[in-house]
Amino acid sequence: MALKVLVADYDFGDTSIEREIVRRAGMAFEAAQCKGERDLIEAARDVDALLVQYAEVRAQAIQALPRLKVIARYGTGVDTVDVDAATAHGIQVTNAPNEWCADEVADHAVALLLALIRKVAVYDQMTREGVWHWRAGRPIHRIAGKVLGLLSFGAISQRVAGRMSAFGAMVCAHDPYQRDEAMRAHGVTPVGFDELLERSDYLVIQAPLTAQTRGLFGERELRRMKPTAFLVNTARGPIIQDRALYRAVREGWIAGAGLDDLEEEPAKQRDWQPDNPLFGMANVLISPHAAYYSEESIALVRNIAAEEAVRVLRGETPRYPVNRVFEQAGG
Repeated sequence: MALKVLVADYDFGDTSIEREIVRRAGMAFEAAQCKGERDLIEAARDVDALLVQYAEVRAQAIQALPRLKVIARYGTGVDTVDVDAATAHGIQVTNAPNEWCADEVADHAVALLLALIRKVAVYDQMTREGVWHWRAGRPIHRIAGKVLGLLSFGAISQRVAGRMSAFGAMVCAHDPYQRDEAMRAHGVTPVGFDELLERSDYLVIQAPLTAQTRGLFGERELRRMKPTAFLVNTARGPIIQDRALYRAVREGWIAGAGLDDLEEEPAKQRDWQPDNPLFGMANVLISPHAAYYSEESIALVRNIAAEEAVRVLRGETPRYPVNRVFEQAGG
């Protein structure tokens, strides 16, 4: 029986890249659009590899798929995969390194931030309504001399720091996994989390979604920020509590926010409706988890995921392993 690879879900419009890579390897290929665990189990009963974008692969699904050998994530984060359960069942999990879309995400974070600072959406709306005056966006302050705060200082945050430094912003960052010396080498001041909240005129979240960061920004944290501060999240939506953010912006605890995701991502919901109150706020900009997108980055991550699945099924060592199952099994 031929080895089989399943794309569990995708929003690329087609699966031609993955199909070609898998078929060239002499393996069978299928694609589905799984919106829940039941869908996934039904579609993947006889597959050896899963490629997943938004679909969640939890313990129950892993137990129900006895042939499964590898789960390849489209992207870097693996919070949608129960890595511990996969490891316990001898299943290799792979992802893509941050660099596959680091420039795109950094560009998007800065674009959201600049749009908030310069009131681009406000001016656009007001001119369309017949108001042609610079005061429509008042107040706007210059960037030079303001403090950009970064939550995490990995590859993407480092690019954001470089871009905003060019505008004259001073940069500080909080990242317990980075050495202070490494941050200072980039001209960035290391700070504690509370100091990050209190000092930042602009705060960009680029941390992974973990048990520690889920819901990290609630009322306490947002109240500690400056009333003139802008918050941008180009990481994962659940890091910010939507209800707390809505109250913070409505009541003026902060000046506004730019979000590339929501606490409950619409792409993961079967019958999503745009009823989140954040959509009605003029000083909140929202994009549909698109920060990673360029034609080049999408093609790259699709190649990475498919090639990793094929590599593992051939008995080769994956290039981007999340767990060490394969390495241990191979000695």
